[in-house]
Amino acid sequence: MESLNFIKPSLIIISLISLYFFGDHGCARMITLPPNVTVPAVIAFGDSIVDQGANNNINTLIKANFAPYGKDFAGGKPTGRFSNNKTPADLIVEQLGIKELLPAYLDPSLDDKELLTGVSFASGASGFDPQTPMILAVLSLTDQLKQFKEYIEKVKVIVGEEGTKYILANSIFLVVAGTDDLANTYFTVGLRRLQYDIPTYANLIVSFASKFIQDIYKLGARRIGVFNAPPIGCLPAQRTLAGGGLRVCSEQYNQAAQIYNNKLQPEIEYLNKTLAQSRIVYIDIYNPLFAIIQNPLLYGLEVVDRGCCGTGNIEVAVLCNQLVPTCPDDSKYLFWDSAHPTDKGYNILTNQIVGKYINDFF
Repeated sequence: MESLNFIKPSLIIISLISLYFFGDHGCARMITLPPNVTVPAVIAFGDSIVDQGANNNINTLIKANFAPYGKDFAGGKPTGRFSNNKTPADLIVEQLGIKELLPAYLDPSLDDKELLTGVSFASGASGFDPQTPMILAVLSLTDQLKQFKEYIEKVKVIVGEEGTKYILANSIFLVVAGTDDLANTYFTVGLRRLQYDIPTYANLIVSFASKFIQDIYKLGARRIGVFNAPPIGCLPAQRTLAGGGLRVCSEQYNQAAQIYNNKLQPEIEYLNKTLAQSRIVYIDIYNPLFAIIQNPLLYGLEVVDRGCCGTGNIEVAVLCNQLVPTCPDDSKYLFWDSAHPTDKGYNILTNQIVGKYINDFF
């Protein structure tokens, strides 16, 4: 692939943008970028893995803006992040040295400086399949795309047309979806099982994913990381629902994730080759997470089959609340609730992802 010739703004625009990007935001860059490479912002779409609090502001039961969520966040504050602390979006934006936290686009306290350095449009329980967000009344990828268009117009007001093109072309976009399509829409609720077997449903999800990636590309995104599906059969809630009395990993669910992933990867590689001046990166989360589950002690963890919240078997969102106890030491747990990793789990996974894939964006 030819080297990327990203849009070069004038010296005036560079100076203006740099004032926002590289001011005193208190973040030390941990990632060493190639020479002459800039990542002005991180922009996220998808589901609860990178929902930074969007669901706080919509009428849905799928929220995490109450204790014990955020137990280890600064000040013990529940922010709407589905974890005890930060999400992978926060960890990535911090490692890039951009800022400490990635805010939700719907955060009512959001200011212009935050817009220029990145936001998340993600909504917990969303997915590529339009049926998925309808189940629990959350933001669809179509909704997120509309918000992204609004965001672009707001950024144009601040830094102009060329400055906006520069930001979009050089930022890293994270697309994290697919898990809820398989785990909820197909298996738990079963909306799609009468219409599709697993391979044909996987084809459908991939087609939606491909269109979404092309849509954000048309709007200016060039560096796009697309996460595959995790081993959903090993998530604590799915062990409870489909793992039998011993709550083992559901092999059927894991196979479904693998089928989807095996269809998603070549599509991402095709888009990377055919969309001009793009770096579209397929990010494997399945194998790193499964490796931790198979050998937790190698990663300093002890408990991988249940979450820290409540019994850890089924509690998530509204079921993980102040009325249920939490484990005494969440640093020993891979999962915080029955679907989302702990801060330690996210740190282990994010460090692996960044280390393996960061250079693929440049």
